[in-house]
Amino acid sequence: MSDVLERLGQVLDARKQADPETSYVASLHAKGLNKILEKVGEECTETLLAAKDAEHSGETRDVVYETADLWFHSMVMLSRLGLGPKDVIDELASRFDLSGLEEKASRNP
Repeated sequence: MSDVLERLGQVLDARKQADPETSYVASLHAKGLNKILEKVGEECTETLLAAKDAEHSGETRDVVYETADLWFHSMVMLSRLGLGPKDVIDELASRFDLSGLEEKASRNP
């Protein structure tokens, strides 16, 4: 599973330098971090709405589709900041055997 994320991370890094006229990812980078964050926020809202709809309808196709868009744009954001999926996977892995309440309490206020 993480192989897909790792490959996507590599593609996103490579496309940072592509022509913004021919690459969606390059066009986001050319517009700057604020545009990338705008897309993350937009996709987050669409994911939330799809989840609400899925709860009522039982149809989950749209929530999966919108979550994929959210993950994609989040990975573009990470790439912009010099990070990748491994950074997030490593963070998630470090949380195993730690209760969510303990993890939250360990954060700096």
